Amino acid sequence: MQGFTTTYDAKDRIWSGDKRVTTYTDETSIGSVIFKGMRNWPKNVCQINDVDGVEMTFEQAITWAIRIAQILKKKGLKYPDIIGIVARNSTYVAPVALACLLNGTPFHAASPVSDEATLTHIFSITKPTIIFCDGQDYEKLCAATKGWKPTIFTVTDSVEGVPHVDTLLEPTATEMFYQPEPLQEGGEQTVAILCSSGNTGLPKAVCISNRALFADYYMVNSELVVFSASGLDWYSGLSLFLLSTVMGCTRILTNKPFSPDYFVKLVQKYRISTVMLLPCHMSTLIAFPGATQEALASIRSMTHLGGFTSITTLKKMQELCPNAILCSGYGMTEVGGISINIGLGNVNSAGKPFPGVKIRIVDDNGSNLGYNEQGEIYVHTGLPWKGYFGNPVETQRTQDLEGWVHTGDLGYFDDQNQLHVVDRKKEILKYMGNHYWPSEIEGVISELPQVEEVCVISVYDEQQGDAAGALVVKRNGSSITAKEIADHVAKRLPSIQKQLHAGVQFTDKLPANPNGKTVRKLAREEFVARKGSSK
Repeated sequence: MQGFTTTYDAKDRIWSGDKRVTTYTDETSIGSVIFKGMRNWPKNVCQINDVDGVEMTFEQAITWAIRIAQILKKKGLKYPDIIGIVARNSTYVAPVALACLLNGTPFHAASPVSDEATLTHIFSITKPTIIFCDGQDYEKLCAATKGWKPTIFTVTDSVEGVPHVDTLLEPTATEMFYQPEPLQEGGEQTVAILCSSGNTGLPKAVCISNRALFADYYMVNSELVVFSASGLDWYSGLSLFLLSTVMGCTRILTNKPFSPDYFVKLVQKYRISTVMLLPCHMSTLIAFPGATQEALASIRSMTHLGGFTSITTLKKMQELCPNAILCSGYGMTEVGGISINIGLGNVNSAGKPFPGVKIRIVDDNGSNLGYNEQGEIYVHTGLPWKGYFGNPVETQRTQDLEGWVHTGDLGYFDDQNQLHVVDRKKEILKYMGNHYWPSEIEGVISELPQVEEVCVISVYDEQQGDAAGALVVKRNGSSITAKEIADHVAKRLPSIQKQLHAGVQFTDKLPANPNGKTVRKLAREEFVARKGSSK
């Protein structure tokens, strides 16, 4: 089943989705839309936190958000000042993000599981004036931001001597008169900043414009109960946050790790109708005896994002949720959703372009390709994007002068106008839902004097994701072992996603192209072959 139409311009070789319907002008702020909706429907429940049991209505959410916004404004924060958010899903995160949207001050959301080095890199780009974080991460944030020492508030797990967000929630004499701040730069104004790796290296700060957040929410109304384990630092988490604030859906929150038994309990307890799951979550769910048609009967829409999902898993998931529409999406933080595949008719496809999205397939010479010809995927959304914060060079590399974003992904269109993504030129990887960058692990392994060359690749596992493995060239006379290399990585990079879960294999020479650049795809193939032969 496909709900969207795609047209193909044979002359220019461009595929286009349906025409985008615009409800608001470029001068309308997303904060003002949320403000009006929440004030008009005060009893709508926008979120329920399963951990602390707090049920937050529109009235409560907008009241808290206004109070936070007023105090932040009194402290002198205004656009383009930036506020950091490093927190798991919890009760007060949404009011903080809402306050930022009301005031027009961009929030920079980063993953709370990031290590100190990554947070130092991320926030040294935007230098937030204030950061909201979980108490358990307070010390890590202090160390990561010691260069400019922002004010830090905790949103969970109070720390003695550190201000908690609840100190910002006291009633004010003027809250009833508050009005959202007008946009200073129209629809182009940056209202959120998320993290992405781009083509190489550590994360970049991706600007999200006000206009880009005015998405068309298909198959959505205020009666839906939605769930995703993602926080605000993921685009999917940001999307569900907007569903609960703009459309009035009820969002179920938890900061507990995903487990199939807990997920089933949440579905039954709250009658969840719409879910976003990672492939690894789906894989563990179908193997759980408690996941039955009866237990999952309320689910009507299930979107799987962030990796490859086997047809076996999808068919079993459809059997468990016979009344649900299964969807997969293709997108990137820089542009949001690109295409969507609805149903199981063509599970190997990335689907058809969203409305307003244009796509072309480009070869190495910059020429547009036609049907069934593989090249790099270029995307044009027609929406403003200010690029990577503080990084004009990478911005220009990613988006050309005509507004086409070079995704770094290889793909093609088939005869049915279905987009297929066949490989990623980008180096970002994901293990157990957490991103990591092979170049960072390579740098750590290269610290070892016994190592001459190294290429870090991934071995995909449906339940875990991209398990890192290292293909290593030893220096002459070296006797270094795989365990010594893995132990060094574990000591230097303690985050679970950055461990060498796939192991270490040794080779005499890394595979390279004629220019001498290591070809990661060939390195992966050699790694897998050597690992298989050593069993």
